[in-house]
Amino acid sequence: MLKALKSRVFGLIIARTAREEGQALVEYSLILALVSIVSIAALELLGGNIAGSLEELAGKV
Repeated sequence: MLKALKSRVFGLIIARTAREEGQALVEYSLILALVSIVSIAALELLGGNIAGSLEELAGKV
């Protein structure tokens, strides 16, 4: 009886740990997706200005 209870408790602890690791993976994936979207939006907005500045600099050289 005690051995079965011990086994069940350890099983629940391991299952909970696995769920938390999965949750952390999802959270990191969402953060990565958000950073990617913001980076792409910034490049779209500033890309023309950066390209113009680089072309102007290259023309002066």
